[in-house]
Amino acid sequence: MPNLGLVIASVRDGRVGQPIAQWVFDICSSEGSFTTSVIDLKAVGLPLLSEPEHPRLRKYTQSATLAWSELVSRMDAFVFVTPEYNHGVSPALVNALDHLYVEWNYKPAGFVSYGGVSAGTRSVAMAKSILNTLKIVPIVEAVNIPFFPNYIDKATGKFKGDEPLERAAQVMLRELARWTGALKVLRA
Repeated sequence: MPNLGLVIASVRDGRVGQPIAQWVFDICSSEGSFTTSVIDLKAVGLPLLSEPEHPRLRKYTQSATLAWSELVSRMDAFVFVTPEYNHGVSPALVNALDHLYVEWNYKPAGFVSYGGVSAGTRSVAMAKSILNTLKIVPIVEAVNIPFFPNYIDKATGKFKGDEPLERAAQVMLRELARWTGALKVLRA
């Protein structure tokens, strides 16, 4: 079964990426198309990119980069759970993407974005240009969560998506599985 990296792109205190990622993880488990690993960029703890060589050369000098390279290399596809910061991509996600190059190539990615009225879609639009440069194939199907606080249970802190969000997640995961199989040839 292919490996899916479910990436929590926010590292701020009080972030809601964790409960949203847990919700997505539960859907992934019920879909059964992937072996899913939650990758929390806060826990990964990458420093601001400071490798002396360009990532395409894979001449890493720092232990954090070496560990990140190993983790990303094991994944066949990604879902980025991302907020929108000032109409743009989370700096932690940009940094994580910029640390590597070859390890990302020919892998598909989906997005679960959250925010206010725009539901994080401006962040996704910006992120896709970065993904394309890294030869990551962003799929069209996505989950966009507007006014995300409305889905957070105040008592438990858990995220509870409604039926349209759950359907969107299922469609995205099925399409991501198709792209993962199609791109396997290029990753070989």
